[in-house]
Amino acid sequence: MDLIHAPIPRHDQGVLEVLLRADRLTLAKRRWRGTAEDGREFGFDLAEPLADATPFFYIDGTTYLIAQQPEPVMELALASPAESARLGWLIGNLHFSLETTGDVIRVAADSALRQMFLREHISFSECSRVFHPYGHGHLH
Repeated sequence: MDLIHAPIPRHDQGVLEVLLRADRLTLAKRRWRGTAEDGREFGFDLAEPLADATPFFYIDGTTYLIAQQPEPVMELALASPAESARLGWLIGNLHFSLETTGDVIRVAADSALRQMFLREHISFSECSRVFHPYGHGHLH
């Protein structure tokens, strides 16, 4: 098992890329273990958590990258600035993080949010996506 302490610079020329898939909650940790798609095992003892698509190991022309796994999310279409602000306030008031991607607000699929959206007659769709939230700096 290889021990990883920090990300590495990206190698751009003619390298094979191997992914290590991990969920968002695992990536938020500083200490964890994972196995890359080629079976190579890694232990992580990090000063800061790694983000999706971060290179973390290089050997013999092969770069290993983090690949965050998709998770169940709910997406809400952004409408007017006032409605978008209201959605942000409602979600933030429950202390949930969100991600905005162009014309969509994305939140983790959660029963409290689902109930609030239904009660408030807010349209949403459920799907599976890689979720890169920002917000309060902590995970729920």
